[in-house]
Amino acid sequence: MIRFTALLLTVLTGLSALVYEVAWQKYFATLLGSHSEATAAVLAIFLGGLAAGYALFGRITKRLALRARDSGSPARLLLFYGGVEAGIGLYALLFPTLFGIAQRLSLLVPPGHAGPAFAFDIALSALLIGPPTLLMGGTIPVLTLALAPDLERATRVHAWVYGFNTIGAFLGAVLGGFWIVPRLGLDGTLYAMGCVNLVAGGCFAALERSSAGVAPDLTPVAAPDAPLPRFAAYASVALLAGFAMMALQTTLNRIGALAFGASQFTFAMVVAAFVFSIALGSLAVSALPRVPRGLFVDTQWVLLVLLVLLYLGVPDAPYYALVLRTLFQPVDAAFYPYQFFVLLALLAVLAVPIGLSGALLPLLFHDLRRELGELGSVAGRLYAWNTVGSLLGALLGGYVLLFWLDLHHVYRIALAAVAAGVAISMALTARTTPLAAGLFVFAPAIAALFLLPAWSPERLTAGLFRQRNPRPSIYVGPDAFFGERRSGRIIFYDDDPTSTVSVTDSSRTRDGRVNRGIIVNGKSDGSLVGDYATMALSALLPALMAEHYERCFVIGWGTGVTTGELAALQGTREIEVAEISQAVLDAAPHFDLGNLDASKSPKLTVRRGDAYRTLLQSAEHYDVIVSEPSNPWVAGVEMLYSIEFLTAARSRLTPGGVYGQWFHLYEIDAASVELVLRNYAAVFPHVSVWFTLGTDLLLLGFDRTDRPLDLEALEARFRQPDFAAGFARVGIESFQVLLTHEVLPLGTLHAGGLQGPLHTLRHPILSTQAARAFFRGGVATLPRLAQPESAAVGARNSLLRRYAANAEGRLPEAALEDAASEYCRYERVAECATFLARWKHDYPGSARFPEALAEARSSVAESELLSERNLALLVRLYGADNGGPPSGNRPLARANRTTQRFLRFYHHAVPFDRKVVVDVWNDCRVEACEERRRSAEKELGALDGGR
Repeated sequence: MIRFTALLLTVLTGLSALVYEVAWQKYFATLLGSHSEATAAVLAIFLGGLAAGYALFGRITKRLALRARDSGSPARLLLFYGGVEAGIGLYALLFPTLFGIAQRLSLLVPPGHAGPAFAFDIALSALLIGPPTLLMGGTIPVLTLALAPDLERATRVHAWVYGFNTIGAFLGAVLGGFWIVPRLGLDGTLYAMGCVNLVAGGCFAALERSSAGVAPDLTPVAAPDAPLPRFAAYASVALLAGFAMMALQTTLNRIGALAFGASQFTFAMVVAAFVFSIALGSLAVSALPRVPRGLFVDTQWVLLVLLVLLYLGVPDAPYYALVLRTLFQPVDAAFYPYQFFVLLALLAVLAVPIGLSGALLPLLFHDLRRELGELGSVAGRLYAWNTVGSLLGALLGGYVLLFWLDLHHVYRIALAAVAAGVAISMALTARTTPLAAGLFVFAPAIAALFLLPAWSPERLTAGLFRQRNPRPSIYVGPDAFFGERRSGRIIFYDDDPTSTVSVTDSSRTRDGRVNRGIIVNGKSDGSLVGDYATMALSALLPALMAEHYERCFVIGWGTGVTTGELAALQGTREIEVAEISQAVLDAAPHFDLGNLDASKSPKLTVRRGDAYRTLLQSAEHYDVIVSEPSNPWVAGVEMLYSIEFLTAARSRLTPGGVYGQWFHLYEIDAASVELVLRNYAAVFPHVSVWFTLGTDLLLLGFDRTDRPLDLEALEARFRQPDFAAGFARVGIESFQVLLTHEVLPLGTLHAGGLQGPLHTLRHPILSTQAARAFFRGGVATLPRLAQPESAAVGARNSLLRRYAANAEGRLPEAALEDAASEYCRYERVAECATFLARWKHDYPGSARFPEALAEARSSVAESELLSERNLALLVRLYGADNGGPPSGNRPLARANRTTQRFLRFYHHAVPFDRKVVVDVWNDCRVEACEERRRSAEKELGALDGGR
């Protein structure tokens, strides 16, 4: 009963350890950045602490056992281990405070010294997580000795401890990534896990009172300092296995991102599958009635063969992930079932090979304990060497090697490590001589690795995770599917420590332009033709709006179009670019033919690294800062939407500076859009929102607080030859056409008073929310902010109304035509219908209107929104005709439809007559109207008829 209870407690401690790792990684992303160097450093500190802990506690348990034998008293190992767990818990409770102190100390390094600052922050990180990870290393060596009843059953107990603790880590990977961290935030997670460790420590101490102590025959027979016979060979096998498995895990993490999308849920699933498979392997050893000597050699042979077969199947992973995805409807209720089946699919592939790896350490321990009989010390040193191997696998396989090699090369190196382990094992068990093992096992295995085919970039970077709908053409098998699939020719491919990057080259457009696109981790992040307007306006609009635009800072290189447009402006003097991916920078010359030779601009300075850290470490201030992050469901990108990052960006703006950030309405939901807007409004005193393409937006944050935008000065700058040429490249020929792109004028967002939580680095909620929205797909809408306060501000500050409207607020026909044409051109059909309705209302006899309407209908897919009936209903919202008295006995339905139409089609440049909606609700006198009226007032404000 004591042993079983202790094993259950190790599940809890394993859970907390993995959750700590997840939380610490997010903590240190705010201190070190989210680039590959920071990730590798934190993982190295974590694994290094564990390795040191295994070795240290192996020695401690050995001494405790010797002292107990000499004194004839129990070693009280469970009490000792309870103190270790309590120490971890106490430290976790203090960690948020200690981290805050470390952040303040980090600022002691003056800006402009990036190298020394990073080294200083690494040292701070080691001081922060070194102590608890050292303590975590006590689990295996202490409990192996404490719970083993005798030497013969030591292997089984050891495998139980390892297996149960690893099952806890599996639960920590799943619960930490899916629920604990998103729900509790980072600080709350540390507090909760600290309490778990304190409770576990108390329980272990209580178990000691019922324990009979350590059995005499478990203490070492040899002298304490006697050399360990052949231990170096066993340690080498453990080290090579640790290296191989960690290199494989980091590689398959990246493959998982290419197959399922690079969200935090994908990484949680891959890690969970690895950890659970290791636990299964360890528990399988505990279930064996007898462990044959040298069994670990046979398991490694099977492991090597299975990993080679897995290598051959990796390129088809995106296809099979697509097949699995299409089995689930894109609805919220299917999200967790889908993730569960992703985990099952990963386990089906990984359970046997990774399980065999998980069996290796207990099997090595079994052979060693027969020779040495000192369980705690042997377990501690063996696991220390294995963890050192894992550390090397993380640093080399997950970071260093990827500067020169691709993922399939790293996988092959991991296979070579397994082959080397097989050769050493065969020599170790006397199945062959060391020379023969090298000549007939290792050398042929290495030669065979060179014969393995390289992985197909076309298949790996296909981005199939963005497809959701089942089609017959999907279920034809990977070869037929990819054979029929048409995509651009890949002219560049590279796996760097951060990303997998490819450049595609498609056929030329009708006007002769070359269409090249960049794909990062399987997701398209821009193209020279389809996304040019978005990337160009991301540069031109902030530069137009800022008081000055001499110094610019761009976050993310992408295709280089934004940087190229800024560099083409005569007034810019310096442009700094922060790009986290070396592969993206290496691919930059491929886009020079379409981005004004951006990479060759003498104004350009490129800084490879995390944007948050780069900004904080910069001593400069900028007139314009442009951020073009990827979608917020992508792991790590959520930092660029946080309150802390936006605050850092604003602090680096010069007076009158502008911060522009791209955002999107596709594959997202309204709640995530509102969350991003709330964050923006919480940092910047003035915000406006513009559209670039149909579902692409540009959020502009203004540092100025004293005066409105000077339209005459803006128009004069627009007419400058450099600005005019830039806007002409995206098809905007007049200042009036440009102003039609404004969808939320200055002040509207603040007047709307959007309520809800904020996304911070200490409580990151956007990535989870956005990932669920990405699973559903669809297109979100901006909040219309049609309440009286925000509507009044929007109408007053609309640049198009200020520029073109007459004294009565009526826009000329040309302005309405320009707006309708521009909105329909970019498939924003609802706004197009609104401007057409206003045109029809204000100029009922226009000779130009029928032709413009026909052109609009021919250019859009949702032409039903431009039907005569819908336009007539929209015209009524301008007060021309409220439809008369309620028809039939359905006044509530009429009021609901009118309200939804008002909200869907509302535009601040041509606002509807609010009195039309008020009158409709006043005519709704049935009992059900009152409750629904209150709901409508939450969106529209009071509907009291003017009282």
